[in-house]
Order: sequence, then structure tokens, then C-alpha cells
Amino acid sequence: MKMYKGLKQKLMIALGWVFVILGVIGAVLPVMPTTVFMIIALWIFSKSSVRFHSMLLENQWFGPALKEWEENRTISKESKRKATVVIIISFGLSILVLQNRIGLQIMLFSLALILLLIIWKLKESEN
Repeated sequence: MKMYKGLKQKLMIALGWVFVILGVIGAVLPVMPTTVFMIIALWIFSKSSVRFHSMLLENQWFGPALKEWEENRTISKESKRKATVVIIISFGLSILVLQNRIGLQIMLFSLALILLLIIWKLKESEN
């Protein structure tokens, strides 16, 4: 059982780093939602690594937005916009690729709508 816990922690840390990398890519590419990926990484690290969780909160570029999320559960309007664009583009392309697979297209469309609703229901920060 202890081995399973160690493996789970290592997998979660690896997954957290995947989201950090996606967030860093998002800082460079205007269509990627940096803050959303970093919030996911922050949550994963909060469950798996105090060190990496603190590292994200103390980061000079991402730290302030992540602290805002952790303390007030708010996100900037700009982050919401970027996440919306990414969801529309990525799900839209996936739906187009899956021509003649109406069941999968409906499932992807529904999932995109749910994600968009969740993102736009989040409180916005004052900034």
C-alpha cells in the first residue's frame, strides 16, 4: 500500500508538471490559457508536493494570479477569454475531424459547453 501511495504521488507530480509546461507555453502563445493550466497544476501540487505548490505561489510571473485564486477563488476576465478561445478552437477542430461520427460530435460539443459554463461561472477578480 505504501508503494502505491509513493507511485500515486510521483504520477501526480508528473501530471502537475505537464500542466505547468502547458501554462508556460500559454504565456508565449496568445491562445493558450496560462492561468487555467497553472491553477490545475497548483491544485495537483497541493495534493502531492508542498515544495512545488509553494514554488508556484512564489513565482514572480504566475504567483500573484495563483494566490488570488487560492485566497479568493477568482480569475481574471482575460484568463476566461483565453480559455474560451482554446476550448472553442480545440473542440471545434476535434468535432470537424470526427465527421460522420455524430455521437462523438455531440459528446464533444456537450463537454465544451459544460467547460465553458464552468469557466464563465467563476468569479472575476477586481483587476
